[in-house]
Amino acid sequence: MHDPYEALYLHVPFCASRCGYCDFATRAVERGSAQIDEYFERLVMDIRRAAKKDDLVDVKTVYVGGGTPSFAGAKNLSMLFYTLGLSMHLTDEVEVSMEANPESLDERLVRDVWALGVNRLSIGVQSFDDGLLRMLGRAHDADGARRAIEAAHERFENVSVDLMCGLPGQTTAQFVQSVEEAVALGVTHVSVYPLTIEEHTPFYRMLLKGQIDEVDEDLEAEMMEAAESVLSFHGFERYEVASYALPGCECRHNIAYWTGVPYLGLGDSAATMTQNAERRMRVQDGHVTDDLDARQMAAEDLMLGMRLVRGVSDGQVERVAEFAPSVFETLTELETCGLVEHRDGRWRPTRKGWLCGNELYGALMDL
Repeated sequence: MHDPYEALYLHVPFCASRCGYCDFATRAVERGSAQIDEYFERLVMDIRRAAKKDDLVDVKTVYVGGGTPSFAGAKNLSMLFYTLGLSMHLTDEVEVSMEANPESLDERLVRDVWALGVNRLSIGVQSFDDGLLRMLGRAHDADGARRAIEAAHERFENVSVDLMCGLPGQTTAQFVQSVEEAVALGVTHVSVYPLTIEEHTPFYRMLLKGQIDEVDEDLEAEMMEAAESVLSFHGFERYEVASYALPGCECRHNIAYWTGVPYLGLGDSAATMTQNAERRMRVQDGHVTDDLDARQMAAEDLMLGMRLVRGVSDGQVERVAEFAPSVFETLTELETCGLVEHRDGRWRPTRKGWLCGNELYGALMDL
């Protein structure tokens, strides 16, 4: 027996092209490819099967990610969201997010998905600098990104954009300009992602050949701090290590991941997290990737909670102490190092803690 799923993730693995930094479970196909239609037919059947097992009864957030869901086209997306509407209670209280890229988002698609229950769009802009977009291998330019955001605003109040920092050749001034432009275009949520160069990507091969430099982590930190300064000035609040939102526009689906909420993943490479009071398991493509006991769950929840501005409560720390009494010593050491702070009955990450996340999260996972 396990706790009911409260979040649903649907993975769409198709893109117009694969970017140089991408190591996600995606593949580039021709627009209108039969592969896309066949995949969506399977995904719809998976949703129906989940509904018959009552796995969708308690779902409070839905996230359709990828890949590029908008690339799948109006026909497939309409079938998907129509099926969701028949299979679960898509009330206004359910957050339904969909990722989109500028080259495949237009006014018609915006109207269609909004009418079928999507209430939040997340647009993969990455930058408003055409030179950087070409270097990344993106399929859109800056004007395309602006048009996509304007189209989204025809129906959506909650529009998010992704921006990247630490890119080869990118300056802090260029990055700040992109952040300021996103704000000027009226977005309500901004996610800032520092570049990481993963193995088996074109960027990794370029790095080995000396065609691009190693990521400058100090410069990335400078850019992250600059983003916080600009966004906070315009009323955005940082609620998670990489995400900022106007009040009330936080991504509840992302918060679910950091607060131990069970989630169901459907589609290729989508992860499912199942748990009860004694055990937590993550499964991906039929393989168990995590199998945690109660002690390990408590330590993981502490670590994940430190991704959020609000951190973790004293009560949560005390529950961890039942399994790992050294937690108080660990937190005191982290406070001495300036990575966390304790006030108002909560332990919270500091700005330094976020910038030195590997050190902070590693110390908590060692529990």
